[in-house]
Amino acid sequence: MADYFIAFWNLENLFDTFDSAERPEWLNNALKKELTGWTEQVLERKIQQLSQIIRSLNENRGPDLLGVCEVENRPVLERLVQSLAPLGRNYDIAHHDAGDQRGIDVAFLYDRDLFSAHEQFFHVILKRSGTRDLFQVNFKTRNETMLIVVGNHWPSRTGGQYESEPYRITAAETLSYWASRILDIQGKNVAVLMMGDFNDEPFNRSITEYALAGNSPKKVENSQEPRFLNLMWPFLGQGIGSHYFQNFPNVLDQLWISKGILTGASKMRVKENSAQIERLEAMIAPGEYKTPRRFSRPSAKDFDENGFSDHFPVSVVLNEDIV
Repeated sequence: MADYFIAFWNLENLFDTFDSAERPEWLNNALKKELTGWTEQVLERKIQQLSQIIRSLNENRGPDLLGVCEVENRPVLERLVQSLAPLGRNYDIAHHDAGDQRGIDVAFLYDRDLFSAHEQFFHVILKRSGTRDLFQVNFKTRNETMLIVVGNHWPSRTGGQYESEPYRITAAETLSYWASRILDIQGKNVAVLMMGDFNDEPFNRSITEYALAGNSPKKVENSQEPRFLNLMWPFLGQGIGSHYFQNFPNVLDQLWISKGILTGASKMRVKENSAQIERLEAMIAPGEYKTPRRFSRPSAKDFDENGFSDHFPVSVVLNEDIV
């Protein structure tokens, strides 16, 4: 039996510096006001803060595989990996440079001693304006077990939850289509893990009706459709969230598993009760509501260089059956 600690974290605006040679001119213009005061020193501090939390995960061993979003480019990811060197891990990066209007992407950090990235795909979400693509990586373990991971960062609720809902439904429909294709190509029992910041809660219809992720294991086991078990449902009754809006907890960051993981037919299975919202003490802002402590932006009135992100990480442990 092998265990894999897998996590996802929205890093909240991990931008490169304003004068970065890696940034196209259109993005410099788009971010000019937003990146006021975002200097090399601020970026280095942000990376230090993120690294502190990532290194603390998995009982201070760091994650075996980490999905992230709101990262601008590969260079900042490489700097983040360098900051994780004290762990002694052999981390590599899987990254897709998407066409988001703010230049923020989805990516994975993974330990090459445990996983190899065999194939990478990006799935475009078509809507009126650019949005983050879905990013799929087909990993294999040292034992040749396939684990397909799809990173998501669905359109935000800017402009209103219900006004923006059609965009998330479009993302959900796109994801569901590719889930069907994955099962057609790789087999019905392949291990698929959906992760990301979905900007909707587990009970919202974009997730339950269109992406087909719910809280019924039997439905997942018995359905001929590509249904998923959403591991975050238990947190809805606990009064905690992965993100807070006006101090109300929202479970926007989620992990979903396929039938192959639920039943163990893929050789992968969830370790019992291992799904977590990682609320490390350092990450919690002072105050009554226990919200995430944000790093924010230097131009913001609430800039806190001791903060981290406006999201808590979510995690799960997968067991692999070794014959």
